[in-house]
Amino acid sequence: MNRPKRSLFTICLLVLTMIAVVTAGCSSTGTTPAASGTPGSTGTPAPAADTVREITHAMGKTEIKGTPQRVVVLTNEGTEALLELGVKPVGAVKSGVGNTWYPHIKDAMQGVTELGEEVQPNQELIVSLKPDLIIGNKVRHEKIYDQLTKIAPTVFAEDLSGKWKKNFALYAEALNKKAEGDKAMENYNKHVADVKGKFGDKTSAKVSIVRFLPNAVRIYQKDTFAGIILQDLGFARPAAQDKNAFMEVITKERMADMDGDIMFYFNSDYDDSKGGTKSQQEWMKDPLYTNLNVAKNNKAFQIDEIIWNTSGGIKSANLMLDDFVKYADKL
Repeated sequence: MNRPKRSLFTICLLVLTMIAVVTAGCSSTGTTPAASGTPGSTGTPAPAADTVREITHAMGKTEIKGTPQRVVVLTNEGTEALLELGVKPVGAVKSGVGNTWYPHIKDAMQGVTELGEEVQPNQELIVSLKPDLIIGNKVRHEKIYDQLTKIAPTVFAEDLSGKWKKNFALYAEALNKKAEGDKAMENYNKHVADVKGKFGDKTSAKVSIVRFLPNAVRIYQKDTFAGIILQDLGFARPAAQDKNAFMEVITKERMADMDGDIMFYFNSDYDDSKGGTKSQQEWMKDPLYTNLNVAKNNKAFQIDEIIWNTSGGIKSANLMLDDFVKYADKL
């Protein structure tokens, strides 16, 4: 006889408890985690689409609303940065050689509007693309900065030579992709460590970098794209190239400054005349060259100028690391 009364009492107690819990939740002044927050986050809501961010860059400060969707990029290293961050530009300057995109990015650049030369981008085309962000470089584009800012928010890196890491971080911030940028650099650093491990104490070898142009020959020093990567790997450089500078043009009388334990060279062949290759062949027939250690020991190797020099971005940096491994047994 008492059992039904106890069951009814229990049911009433449960109902009252549930009402109390719901009421407390509704009256609480605390916030609950946003359903759209990042998995594993503390519940901080994602930034609103119209959030305005202020980016400090080579030309001052620029305000950018939300995450840019239509980006124009005016340097080749900047193009590589965008692609690495998962952003396909609506417009980009042409690659430094030939009449198309560099081979290693060609497929990813299908449908992108080509904006002319890096040193003189087509502003009318830029306007027609209706960008919400323009990325450029002070060295290349300082004179047109004011015109570009009238088209869209514009962010410039300070310099090009040897500054690709700093520039990459700036681009990631401007694109609202800082987390992705940090991850990409973490992966690059792991790649460096892996490659460095393959060489061991061979990093004491002196690595020379030489560029043959139609009318000049250059030795490349530490503040260059390839020079920075060699520093990351811990390699030594010949005395004439072991400088915090970009490059020097040398004459045949200074040919000894090309020498090292190993020499990598690239030829600048800008047209069918193959001027860089002709220059290289002429120099390497000279008795002053044949007397160098790299000539006597057959330690001079031609490499891809695009990857080792002209493209200058994070994708090329990783490709150069892969390329460098091929020569581990040559040291």
